[in-house]
Amino acid sequence: MPAQRAAVEGHRAGGAVITGRLAPEKAWRQRVSEVLADSDHLSAFSTAFTAAPRDEGPPKYLHFHVARILQGSVGIPETGGMYRVAIKDVSAWTMGDFSYSDH
Repeated sequence: MPAQRAAVEGHRAGGAVITGRLAPEKAWRQRVSEVLADSDHLSAFSTAFTAAPRDEGPPKYLHFHVARILQGSVGIPETGGMYRVAIKDVSAWTMGDFSYSDH
């Protein structure tokens, strides 16, 4: 699905820069549910992410996968993660490829 491959970089939310790929909300929720279900301590929370979103209308959140929070020259987590950011909290953005070095 093209939306899953689109790189969206440099989102600024709450003073941090978040970089990653946009994901459709349904795919993002499914992946979060799978990760939680595989956890010995967090599996009870997995069903919260399989329920359909309650709100109708325009999107209110950006859903990222393979995402990192950039703080100075450090990107965490190193392997990328799953992030959900309220669109109202994004003060700046850019689309395209963005590179940085952890070293």
